[in-house]
Amino acid sequence: MNATENISLYDFFQKIPDEEAARLYFEEKRWEGKPCCPHCGSHSVSECKDHRPMPYRCKDCRKHFSVRTGTVLAESRLPLHKWLMAIYMMTTARKGIPSTQMAKELGITQKSAWFLAQRIRETWMDGNDTDKEPIGKHVQVDESYFGGKEGNKHASKKTNKGRGTVGKAPVLGLRDDHGTVRAKTIQDTKKETLQGFIKENVEEGSTVVTDELKSYTGLLGYQHLTVNHSIGEYVKEMAHTNGIESFWALLKRGYYGVYHHMSAKHLNRYVQEFAFRHNTAKTGTMEFIEMTVRMMENKRLTYRELTHA
Repeated sequence: MNATENISLYDFFQKIPDEEAARLYFEEKRWEGKPCCPHCGSHSVSECKDHRPMPYRCKDCRKHFSVRTGTVLAESRLPLHKWLMAIYMMTTARKGIPSTQMAKELGITQKSAWFLAQRIRETWMDGNDTDKEPIGKHVQVDESYFGGKEGNKHASKKTNKGRGTVGKAPVLGLRDDHGTVRAKTIQDTKKETLQGFIKENVEEGSTVVTDELKSYTGLLGYQHLTVNHSIGEYVKEMAHTNGIESFWALLKRGYYGVYHHMSAKHLNRYVQEFAFRHNTAKTGTMEFIEMTVRMMENKRLTYRELTHA
């Protein structure tokens, strides 16, 4: 089977049927089959009898380690096979998968499933970094808002400052002519914030299409085109923001239909999940899983970090 093909859950189990196969898969993708000490980088390694206290021991620094050491999997008691199954689920679920469903599928608690999914999202965060090369020459930029309606909130959580976007978290995104999306949560929609994001991600001289929000006014160094949504103008001489708006539509379907709520604290991880999955939509299932496994190194996310401000 070609690595760029999408595979069924049955095919996935055929490829990686049990925990031992999962361990060997992780080791192959991380070390290419030759264990390397994550503490000192040495390849002088011995395998421990019965894999206790850990599968390997470095002959140079004398520390024990496993394929989990130095990755987002560190200190996780979940079997590696369930980690791969969770990655498969999040890879193939276009609108996301709730922790309640993941818990049922994996036979774990909802709390464990939620923590597992957040660590996988943490792995994907680098996939949409803004320090990468500038994206395409024709870019659509738009902002959107996520959060519950003021009228539906508990009295203690209402801001009582108005309607519309009040109490919602702003998210800014851009999409180029190749379909690549970059998005992130932002503190406000001020000129410095929006234009700063554009300058970080878009090469000067490119064409940038936005709506007529005042914060985009005076965007220097670009060919700036606008469409006026307030008067029903959505396409102006082939200029539009329909591409990035279609991404918002998918994200909001995940928000309201799957997750039902994304707290402002964790919202950016969900945004990055959808952006990363969107940008790798043409990647085969096993290739996507392999990419995720390779990205897990040097990542760290504790339950305390997730649950404490």
